[in-house]
Amino acid sequence: MKFGIFYELQLPRPWEPNGELHLYQNALDQVELADRLGYDFAWEVEHHFLEEYSHSPAPEVFLGAASQRTRQIRLAHGIMQLTTSPPARVAERIAALDLVSKGRVEFGMGESASSTELEPFGRAFEEKRAVWEDAVRAIIPMFRDGGCEYHGPYFDFPLRNVVPKPLQKPHPPLWCACSQLETIEMAGRRGLGALAFQFLSAEAAHAWVHAYYNAFTKQLNKLADYVTNPNLALTSYFMCAETDEEARRRADGIPFFQFALRFYGLSPTRERPKPGEVNLWDEYEKWKRANPEGLQRALSGGLIGSPETIRRKLRRFETSNIDQVIFLNQAGKNTHEHICESLELFAREVMPEFHDHEPQHQAWKQRVLNREIELEEIDTAPYRDRYGPNSVQVTRAQAAE
Repeated sequence: MKFGIFYELQLPRPWEPNGELHLYQNALDQVELADRLGYDFAWEVEHHFLEEYSHSPAPEVFLGAASQRTRQIRLAHGIMQLTTSPPARVAERIAALDLVSKGRVEFGMGESASSTELEPFGRAFEEKRAVWEDAVRAIIPMFRDGGCEYHGPYFDFPLRNVVPKPLQKPHPPLWCACSQLETIEMAGRRGLGALAFQFLSAEAAHAWVHAYYNAFTKQLNKLADYVTNPNLALTSYFMCAETDEEARRRADGIPFFQFALRFYGLSPTRERPKPGEVNLWDEYEKWKRANPEGLQRALSGGLIGSPETIRRKLRRFETSNIDQVIFLNQAGKNTHEHICESLELFAREVMPEFHDHEPQHQAWKQRVLNREIELEEIDTAPYRDRYGPNSVQVTRAQAAE
Protein backbone atom coordinates (compact mmCIF):
# COMPACT_ATOMS: atom_id res chain seq x y z
CA MET A 1 0.00 0.00 0.00
CA LYS A 2 1.19 3.50 -0.86
CA PHE A 3 0.34 6.72 0.94
CA GLY A 4 -0.45 10.22 -0.22
CA ILE A 5 -1.22 13.55 1.42
CA PHE A 6 -4.06 15.74 0.17
CA TYR A 7 -4.56 19.50 0.04
CA GLU A 8 -7.70 21.57 -0.47
CA LEU A 9 -5.91 24.54 1.15
CA GLN A 10 -8.83 25.30 3.45
CA LEU A 11 -8.98 28.70 5.16
CA PRO A 12 -11.98 29.18 7.44
CA ARG A 13 -13.01 32.63 8.60
CA PRO A 14 -12.14 34.92 10.26
CA TRP A 15 -9.44 35.73 7.73
CA GLU A 16 -6.37 37.32 9.28
CA PRO A 17 -3.72 39.44 7.54
CA ASN A 18 -1.30 37.14 5.67
CA GLY A 19 -3.59 34.17 6.32
CA GLU A 20 -3.25 32.87 2.78
CA LEU A 21 0.51 33.42 2.86
CA HIS A 22 0.85 31.28 5.99
CA LEU A 23 -1.56 28.68 4.56
CA TYR A 24 0.54 28.18 1.43
CA GLN A 25 3.93 28.28 3.16
CA ASN A 26 2.83 25.83 5.87
CA ALA A 27 1.48 23.43 3.25
CA LEU A 28 4.76 23.58 1.32
CA ASP A 29 6.66 22.86 4.54
CA GLN A 30 4.40 19.84 5.10
CA VAL A 31 5.02 18.49 1.59
CA GLU A 32 8.78 18.92 2.09
CA LEU A 33 8.52 17.02 5.39
CA ALA A 34 6.42 14.26 3.78
CA ASP A 35 9.08 13.85 1.10
CA ARG A 36 11.81 13.37 3.72
CA LEU A 37 9.62 10.90 5.61
CA GLY A 38 9.01 8.69 2.58
CA TYR A 39 5.39 9.43 1.66
CA ASP A 40 4.64 8.52 -1.95
CA PHE A 41 2.30 11.24 -3.29
CA ALA A 42 1.30 14.85 -2.64
CA TRP A 43 -2.14 15.61 -4.14
CA GLU A 44 -3.33 19.16 -4.80
CA VAL A 45 -6.84 20.15 -5.93
CA GLU A 46 -8.05 22.83 -8.31
CA HIS A 47 -11.08 24.82 -7.16
CA HIS A 48 -12.34 28.28 -7.95
CA PHE A 49 -14.34 30.77 -5.86
CA LEU A 50 -15.01 28.38 -2.94
CA GLU A 51 -14.47 30.63 0.07
CA GLU A 52 -13.15 28.88 3.18
CA TYR A 53 -13.49 25.41 1.60
CA SER A 54 -10.60 25.67 -0.88
CA HIS A 55 -8.21 28.50 -1.75
CA SER A 56 -6.40 26.46 -4.43
CA PRO A 57 -7.11 27.72 -7.97
CA ALA A 58 -3.59 27.15 -9.37
CA PRO A 59 -2.28 23.71 -8.34
CA GLU A 60 0.48 23.81 -10.95
CA VAL A 61 2.00 26.81 -9.13
CA PHE A 62 1.86 25.09 -5.73
CA LEU A 63 3.23 21.81 -7.12
CA GLY A 64 5.91 23.68 -9.05
CA ALA A 65 7.10 25.28 -5.82
CA ALA A 66 6.95 21.88 -4.08
CA SER A 67 9.06 20.35 -6.85
CA GLN A 68 12.01 22.53 -5.86
CA ARG A 69 11.77 21.55 -2.19
CA THR A 70 11.41 17.78 -2.68
CA ARG A 71 13.27 14.91 -4.34
CA GLN A 72 11.19 11.72 -4.33
CA ILE A 73 7.50 12.36 -3.68
CA ARG A 74 5.16 12.21 -6.68
CA LEU A 75 3.52 15.58 -7.41
CA ALA A 76 -0.09 14.87 -8.20
CA HIS A 77 -2.95 16.90 -9.63
CA GLY A 78 -6.00 15.82 -7.76
CA ILE A 79 -7.37 17.16 -10.04
CA MET A 80 -6.81 19.70 -12.85
CA GLN A 81 -10.18 20.89 -14.16
CA LEU A 82 -10.43 20.14 -17.89
CA THR A 83 -13.70 22.09 -18.11
CA THR A 84 -12.26 25.48 -17.14
CA SER A 85 -9.02 25.58 -19.19
CA PRO A 86 -8.30 25.14 -22.92
CA PRO A 87 -6.71 21.74 -23.65
CA ALA A 88 -3.46 23.23 -24.96
CA ARG A 89 -2.98 25.23 -21.76
CA VAL A 90 -3.50 22.05 -19.73
CA ALA A 91 -0.95 20.11 -21.79
CA GLU A 92 1.59 22.95 -21.56
CA ARG A 93 1.29 23.23 -17.77
CA ILE A 94 1.52 19.47 -17.19
CA ALA A 95 4.62 19.18 -19.39
CA ALA A 96 6.34 22.19 -17.80
CA LEU A 97 5.70 20.78 -14.31
CA ASP A 98 7.01 17.38 -15.37
CA LEU A 99 10.23 19.02 -16.55
CA VAL A 100 10.86 21.15 -13.45
CA SER A 101 10.08 18.14 -11.20
CA LYS A 102 12.30 15.79 -13.24
CA GLY A 103 9.44 13.49 -14.16
CA ARG A 104 7.38 13.24 -10.96
CA VAL A 105 3.96 14.43 -12.18
CA GLU A 106 0.71 12.47 -11.83
CA PHE A 107 -1.99 13.93 -14.10
CA GLY A 108 -5.36 13.79 -12.36
CA MET A 109 -8.21 15.01 -14.56
CA GLY A 110 -11.68 16.16 -13.55
CA GLU A 111 -14.77 18.11 -14.44
CA SER A 112 -15.43 20.41 -11.45
CA ALA A 113 -18.38 19.64 -9.23
CA SER A 114 -20.33 22.89 -8.99
CA SER A 115 -22.06 25.47 -11.13
CA THR A 116 -20.36 28.16 -9.02
CA GLU A 117 -17.04 27.14 -10.55
CA LEU A 118 -18.23 26.31 -14.06
CA GLU A 119 -20.48 29.21 -14.99
CA PRO A 120 -17.83 31.98 -14.91
CA PHE A 121 -15.89 29.95 -17.47
CA GLY A 122 -18.90 29.59 -19.75
CA ARG A 123 -19.62 25.94 -18.96
CA ALA A 124 -23.03 24.51 -18.09
CA PHE A 125 -23.21 22.04 -15.21
CA GLU A 126 -25.23 19.61 -17.35
CA GLU A 127 -22.56 19.29 -20.05
CA LYS A 128 -19.47 18.94 -17.89
CA ARG A 129 -18.95 15.18 -18.47
CA ALA A 130 -19.15 15.60 -22.24
CA VAL A 131 -16.72 18.54 -22.12
CA TRP A 132 -14.31 16.51 -19.98
CA GLU A 133 -14.35 13.58 -22.40
CA ASP A 134 -13.74 15.90 -25.36
CA ALA A 135 -10.84 17.54 -23.51
CA VAL A 136 -9.18 14.17 -22.79
CA ARG A 137 -9.34 13.29 -26.48
CA ALA A 138 -7.84 16.68 -27.39
CA ILE A 139 -5.02 16.70 -24.79
CA ILE A 140 -3.44 13.27 -25.20
CA PRO A 141 -2.06 13.83 -28.75
CA MET A 142 -0.51 17.12 -27.59
CA PHE A 143 2.02 15.20 -25.47
CA ARG A 144 3.47 13.42 -28.52
CA ASP A 145 6.35 14.69 -30.64
CA GLY A 146 5.37 16.89 -33.55
CA GLY A 147 2.21 18.82 -34.27
CA CYS A 148 -1.41 17.84 -33.81
CA GLU A 149 -4.85 19.21 -34.48
CA TYR A 150 -8.22 18.38 -32.97
CA HIS A 151 -11.79 19.08 -34.04
CA GLY A 152 -14.41 17.98 -31.53
CA PRO A 153 -17.82 19.06 -30.29
CA TYR A 154 -16.43 21.41 -27.61
CA PHE A 155 -12.83 22.09 -28.61
CA ASP A 156 -11.42 23.05 -31.99
CA PHE A 157 -7.65 23.26 -32.22
CA PRO A 158 -5.63 24.07 -35.38
CA LEU A 159 -2.42 22.29 -36.32
CA ARG A 160 0.25 23.35 -33.82
CA ASN A 161 3.17 21.78 -31.97
CA VAL A 162 2.36 22.09 -28.27
CA VAL A 163 5.65 22.58 -26.42
CA PRO A 164 7.30 21.66 -24.14
CA LYS A 165 6.84 17.90 -24.02
CA PRO A 166 6.74 15.99 -20.71
CA LEU A 167 9.80 14.11 -19.49
CA GLN A 168 7.70 10.99 -18.81
CA LYS A 169 6.96 9.21 -22.08
CA PRO A 170 4.49 9.14 -23.62
CA HIS A 171 2.83 11.14 -20.82
CA PRO A 172 2.54 11.24 -17.01
CA PRO A 173 0.23 8.66 -15.37
CA LEU A 174 -3.44 9.51 -15.87
CA TRP A 175 -6.07 9.63 -13.13
CA CYS A 176 -9.77 10.48 -13.04
CA ALA A 177 -11.61 12.22 -10.20
CA CYS A 178 -14.41 10.06 -8.79
CA SER A 179 -16.50 12.45 -6.73
CA GLN A 180 -19.46 10.11 -7.17
CA LEU A 181 -18.87 6.46 -6.35
CA GLU A 182 -20.34 5.26 -9.64
CA THR A 183 -17.45 6.92 -11.48
CA ILE A 184 -14.97 4.48 -9.90
CA GLU A 185 -16.35 1.86 -12.27
CA MET A 186 -16.20 4.37 -15.14
CA ALA A 187 -12.53 5.09 -14.40
CA GLY A 188 -11.75 1.38 -14.62
CA ARG A 189 -13.60 1.11 -17.92
CA ARG A 190 -11.63 4.08 -19.28
CA GLY A 191 -8.30 2.63 -18.12
CA LEU A 192 -7.61 5.55 -15.77
CA GLY A 193 -6.44 5.61 -12.18
CA ALA A 194 -9.43 6.22 -9.89
CA LEU A 195 -9.12 9.09 -7.41
CA ALA A 196 -11.98 8.21 -5.11
CA PHE A 197 -12.73 11.27 -3.00
CA GLN A 198 -14.93 9.25 -0.71
CA PHE A 199 -14.59 8.07 2.85
CA LEU A 200 -15.42 4.39 2.87
CA SER A 201 -15.46 1.46 5.24
CA ALA A 202 -13.18 -1.48 4.54
CA GLU A 203 -16.21 -3.49 3.35
CA ALA A 204 -17.17 -0.76 0.89
CA ALA A 205 -13.57 -0.44 -0.28
CA HIS A 206 -13.49 -4.19 -0.96
CA ALA A 207 -16.60 -3.97 -3.14
CA TRP A 208 -15.36 -0.96 -5.11
CA VAL A 209 -11.91 -2.47 -5.69
CA HIS A 210 -13.64 -5.45 -7.29
CA ALA A 211 -15.91 -3.18 -9.36
CA TYR A 212 -12.94 -1.11 -10.55
CA TYR A 213 -10.69 -4.00 -11.57
CA ASN A 214 -13.53 -5.97 -13.15
CA ALA A 215 -14.38 -2.93 -15.28
CA PHE A 216 -10.69 -2.48 -16.15
CA THR A 217 -10.12 -6.10 -17.18
CA LYS A 218 -13.49 -6.91 -18.78
CA GLN A 219 -14.90 -3.66 -20.20
CA LEU A 220 -11.87 -1.54 -21.16
CA ASN A 221 -12.94 1.28 -23.51
CA LYS A 222 -10.36 4.07 -23.62
CA LEU A 223 -11.23 7.63 -24.60
CA ALA A 224 -7.98 8.09 -26.57
CA ASP A 225 -4.66 6.43 -27.31
CA TYR A 226 -3.05 6.66 -23.87
CA VAL A 227 -1.18 4.34 -21.52
CA THR A 228 -3.56 2.87 -18.96
CA ASN A 229 -2.99 3.39 -15.24
CA PRO A 230 -4.59 0.61 -13.14
CA ASN A 231 -4.71 2.16 -9.67
CA LEU A 232 -7.41 2.89 -7.11
CA ALA A 233 -6.73 5.49 -4.41
CA LEU A 234 -9.12 6.26 -1.56
CA THR A 235 -9.13 9.39 0.56
CA SER A 236 -9.38 9.12 4.34
CA TYR A 237 -9.63 11.62 7.15
CA PHE A 238 -6.39 11.45 9.11
CA MET A 239 -4.80 12.54 12.36
CA CYS A 240 -2.24 10.46 14.23
CA ALA A 241 -1.29 11.18 17.86
CA GLU A 242 -0.02 9.20 20.83
CA THR A 243 -3.56 8.39 22.01
CA ASP A 244 -6.99 8.20 20.36
CA GLU A 245 -8.25 10.97 22.60
CA GLU A 246 -5.42 13.32 21.66
CA ALA A 247 -5.85 12.57 17.95
CA ARG A 248 -9.55 13.42 18.13
CA ARG A 249 -8.83 16.61 20.05
CA ARG A 250 -6.40 17.71 17.34
CA ALA A 251 -8.72 16.78 14.47
CA ASP A 252 -11.49 19.36 14.86
CA GLY A 253 -10.94 20.48 11.26
CA ILE A 254 -12.04 17.06 9.98
CA PRO A 255 -15.74 17.46 10.90
CA PHE A 256 -15.54 20.97 9.41
CA PHE A 257 -14.46 19.42 6.11
CA GLN A 258 -17.39 16.99 6.29
CA PHE A 259 -19.78 19.80 7.26
CA ALA A 260 -18.66 21.89 4.28
CA LEU A 261 -19.15 18.97 1.88
CA ARG A 262 -22.67 18.36 3.19
CA PHE A 263 -23.57 22.05 3.38
CA TYR A 264 -22.46 22.73 -0.18
CA GLY A 265 -23.74 19.43 -1.54
CA LEU A 266 -27.43 20.10 -0.86
CA SER A 267 -28.03 21.93 -4.15
CA PRO A 268 -28.50 19.67 -7.21
CA THR A 269 -25.79 21.67 -9.01
CA ARG A 270 -23.81 22.26 -5.79
CA GLU A 271 -24.16 25.99 -6.21
CA ARG A 272 -22.34 27.87 -3.46
CA PRO A 273 -23.69 30.95 -1.67
CA LYS A 274 -22.74 34.34 -3.07
CA PRO A 275 -19.52 35.94 -1.72
CA GLY A 276 -19.85 37.00 1.90
CA GLU A 277 -23.35 35.55 2.33
CA VAL A 278 -22.30 32.68 4.61
CA ASN A 279 -19.61 32.41 7.26
CA LEU A 280 -19.03 28.68 6.96
CA TRP A 281 -16.96 28.36 10.13
CA ASP A 282 -19.66 30.09 12.18
CA GLU A 283 -22.27 27.74 10.72
CA TYR A 284 -20.07 24.81 11.65
CA GLU A 285 -19.72 26.07 15.22
CA LYS A 286 -23.53 26.31 15.45
CA TRP A 287 -23.84 22.77 14.15
CA LYS A 288 -21.30 21.51 16.71
CA ARG A 289 -23.21 23.05 19.60
CA ALA A 290 -26.45 21.48 18.39
CA ASN A 291 -24.98 18.08 17.51
CA PRO A 292 -22.40 16.94 20.10
CA GLU A 293 -23.10 13.25 19.41
CA GLY A 294 -22.72 13.77 15.65
CA LEU A 295 -19.41 15.52 16.28
CA GLN A 296 -18.07 12.56 18.26
CA ARG A 297 -19.21 10.10 15.57
CA ALA A 298 -17.38 12.13 12.93
CA LEU A 299 -14.19 12.10 14.98
CA SER A 300 -14.38 8.33 15.49
CA GLY A 301 -14.29 7.61 11.75
CA GLY A 302 -11.51 7.62 9.21
CA LEU A 303 -7.89 7.16 10.26
CA ILE A 304 -7.98 9.29 13.39
CA GLY A 305 -6.25 7.83 16.41
CA SER A 306 -3.11 6.36 17.89
CA PRO A 307 -0.60 4.46 15.74
CA GLU A 308 -2.07 1.18 16.96
CA THR A 309 -5.65 2.22 16.12
CA ILE A 310 -4.65 3.40 12.64
CA ARG A 311 -2.56 0.27 12.06
CA ARG A 312 -5.56 -1.91 12.91
CA LYS A 313 -7.83 -0.01 10.52
CA LEU A 314 -5.27 -0.04 7.71
CA ARG A 315 -4.83 -3.79 7.98
CA ARG A 316 -8.51 -4.13 7.13
CA PHE A 317 -8.10 -1.79 4.16
CA GLU A 318 -5.07 -3.79 3.06
CA THR A 319 -7.21 -6.90 2.68
CA SER A 320 -9.34 -4.92 0.19
CA ASN A 321 -6.26 -4.46 -2.03
CA ILE A 322 -6.50 -0.68 -2.18
CA ASP A 323 -3.50 0.68 -4.10
CA GLN A 324 -3.16 3.94 -2.18
CA VAL A 325 -4.65 5.72 0.82
CA ILE A 326 -4.61 9.51 0.62
CA PHE A 327 -4.56 11.32 3.96
CA LEU A 328 -6.62 14.44 4.51
CA ASN A 329 -5.54 16.33 7.61
CA GLN A 330 -5.07 19.89 6.33
CA ALA A 331 -8.68 20.75 7.11
CA GLY A 332 -10.50 23.48 8.97
CA LYS A 333 -8.24 24.95 11.63
CA ASN A 334 -6.03 21.92 12.24
CA THR A 335 -2.68 23.39 13.20
CA HIS A 336 0.54 23.17 11.21
CA GLU A 337 2.32 21.78 14.28
CA HIS A 338 -0.20 18.95 14.75
CA ILE A 339 -0.23 18.09 11.03
CA CYS A 340 3.56 17.75 11.01
CA GLU A 341 3.61 15.69 14.20
CA SER A 342 0.91 13.44 12.76
CA LEU A 343 2.88 12.84 9.56
CA GLU A 344 6.04 12.11 11.53
CA LEU A 345 4.42 9.70 14.00
CA PHE A 346 2.64 7.72 11.29
CA ALA A 347 5.79 7.50 9.15
CA ARG A 348 7.82 6.25 12.08
CA GLU A 349 5.36 3.84 13.71
CA VAL A 350 2.98 2.59 10.99
CA MET A 351 4.01 3.25 7.39
CA PRO A 352 7.00 0.86 7.14
CA GLU A 353 4.82 -2.22 7.69
CA PHE A 354 2.54 -1.38 4.76
CA HIS A 355 5.34 -0.23 2.48
CA ASP A 356 7.02 -3.58 3.08
CA HIS A 357 3.93 -5.38 1.76
CA GLU A 358 3.87 -3.44 -1.54
CA PRO A 359 5.66 -6.18 -3.59
CA GLN A 360 2.99 -8.73 -2.62
CA HIS A 361 0.25 -6.29 -3.57
CA GLN A 362 1.82 -5.59 -6.95
CA ALA A 363 2.11 -9.33 -7.60
CA TRP A 364 -1.62 -9.74 -6.79
CA LYS A 365 -2.52 -6.87 -9.09
CA GLN A 366 -0.51 -8.25 -11.98
CA ARG A 367 -2.31 -11.58 -11.67
CA VAL A 368 -5.66 -9.76 -11.71
CA LEU A 369 -4.68 -7.76 -14.79
CA ASN A 370 -3.49 -10.95 -16.50
CA ARG A 371 -6.88 -12.54 -15.70
CA GLU A 372 -5.16 -15.24 -13.64
CA ILE A 373 -7.35 -14.18 -10.71
CA GLU A 374 -11.06 -13.69 -11.38
CA LEU A 375 -12.54 -11.21 -8.95
CA GLU A 376 -16.05 -11.78 -7.63
CA GLU A 377 -18.76 -9.48 -9.00
CA ILE A 378 -19.92 -7.75 -5.81
CA ASP A 379 -23.10 -5.68 -5.63
CA THR A 380 -21.98 -2.11 -4.83
CA ALA A 381 -25.53 -0.84 -4.16
CA PRO A 382 -25.17 -1.05 -0.34
CA TYR A 383 -21.93 0.98 -0.51
CA ARG A 384 -22.91 4.17 -2.33
CA ASP A 385 -22.78 6.73 0.49
CA ARG A 386 -19.73 8.81 -0.42
CA TYR A 387 -19.45 10.37 3.02
CA GLY A 388 -19.13 7.22 5.14
CA PRO A 389 -21.26 5.88 7.99
CA ASN A 390 -19.83 8.18 10.70
CA SER A 391 -19.94 11.40 8.71
CA VAL A 392 -21.55 14.68 9.63
CA GLN A 393 -25.29 14.78 8.92
CA VAL A 394 -26.62 18.24 8.13
CA THR A 395 -29.47 19.96 6.30
CA ARG A 396 -29.40 23.55 5.10
CA ALA A 397 -32.09 24.37 7.66
CA GLN A 398 -29.92 22.96 10.44
CA ALA A 399 -26.89 24.85 9.18
CA ALA A 400 -28.79 28.11 9.24
CA GLU A 401 -30.11 27.80 12.79
